[in-house]
Amino acid sequence: MTTSSELNMPEIAMAEKEAGKWGMVIDQDICTGCQACVAACAMENNIAFVGEEDSGYGRAMHWIRIERFWEGEYPEVKMTNQQPMMCQQCGSAPCEPVCPAFATVHSMAESLNLQVYNRCVGTRYCANNCPYQVRAFNWRDYKRPEPLPNQLNPDVTVRRVGVMEKCTFCIQRIFKAQDQAKAEGREVMDGEFTTACAQACPASAIVFGRVDDPQSLVSQLKERSGGKTHLKELGTLPNVTYFNGG
Repeated sequence: MTTSSELNMPEIAMAEKEAGKWGMVIDQDICTGCQACVAACAMENNIAFVGEEDSGYGRAMHWIRIERFWEGEYPEVKMTNQQPMMCQQCGSAPCEPVCPAFATVHSMAESLNLQVYNRCVGTRYCANNCPYQVRAFNWRDYKRPEPLPNQLNPDVTVRRVGVMEKCTFCIQRIFKAQDQAKAEGREVMDGEFTTACAQACPASAIVFGRVDDPQSLVSQLKERSGGKTHLKELGTLPNVTYFNGG
């Protein structure tokens, strides 16, 4: 008699091998925690500034944050590390199966976790099921005082109240590079474009690119020893690799 677990073995094996198309490598040893990536992400993706009051309630909208690690006891406390944390673009994302409106979907072509804003009804199930806590809920129609509306990116939608938001590896830049390459009859070249956070990093601690291309820089960096994925034991198959301590 064939069991249900036996039937699922091919799917499990396939998921374990899934590497994704786009990936990111972050070197924590050279990250200075300056938060230039946080500012660049906000500008690129039209992320609202929620203000002091909502920030105090934990309602900040950042799609990327800098987690800081400390050791020692007060007053002898020192910071040991910084970790940029954004959506890990999981190959087996726990946020996807819990969305009742199919707003959180997996792009098979790009191997990315996408957020369809006009489907989202704001249940926040995806945020509750995300082990990385990288999703933000839009609590209000936040106002942008002048001249901030002039910096809105026309390639990215401006979200309204009641939807979930998250990092998508600057998919608008991915599509733009792919359209340009297709028009020229070629593949997207390594280093032709990058995400806003990687572009803004003064220490070049963030590297983005094609992980399915063994010749790409990000693919070669992922093969270095010492690379780790966050919460690997959960089986989410993240596409962000961290290096720390060599």
